[in-house]
Amino acid sequence: MAELKYEITEKLGTLGESANGWTKELNMVSWNDREPVYDVRTWSPDHDRISENGKTAVRPSFYVRGESFRILPRFSGKIFVFVI
Repeated sequence: MAELKYEITEKLGTLGESANGWTKELNMVSWNDREPVYDVRTWSPDHDRISENGKTAVRPSFYVRGESFRILPRFSGKIFVFVI
């Protein structure tokens, strides 16, 4: 099996944290040296391990497990994520 290569190019926000320290995050991630995409996934505290059930999207509006997300442009250095 080929090795999966990834790079978080921009951290957009943390959506939640579990008791063991893993965090569900919204990031821009480049997978295998491709263009970065929006990515919702659970990460280990050191970002060395990832969950297999993450979702990626190329548009600023997307669905994750029946919920609709809309990414709005930066305002005063912050990203706003709305669950629609």
